[in-house]
Amino acid sequence: MSVHKEITKHSSKQNQLVQQFMILDERREQAIEETVQRCLNEQPFTTDGINQVTNEINTLARQGVVPQRKLVTTEMVKEYAAKLTSNDSTRY
Repeated sequence: MSVHKEITKHSSKQNQLVQQFMILDERREQAIEETVQRCLNEQPFTTDGINQVTNEINTLARQGVVPQRKLVTTEMVKEYAAKLTSNDSTRY
C-alpha cells in the first residue's frame, strides 16, 4: 500500500508540473505574439516579458519533467517579423 501511495504522489507531482508548464508555455506564446506585433507595427518592444516566463519554464524544466525553452533576443523577434513580412508579400 505504501508503494502505491508513493507512486500516486509522484505521478500527481509530475502531472502538476506538466499543467504548470502548459499554462506558462501559453503565456510565453502570447508574450511572443504581442512582441512580434509591436515589432511589425514599428513600435518599441523588449523581450523582458517573454524571458521572464521563459525563466519560470526553465525553473520547472530543471525538475526533469518538462522541456526547457530558449531565451529570446530582440534580434530573434526582428528576424521572425521579417520572415512574416516576406511570406506575406510572396503570397500575392
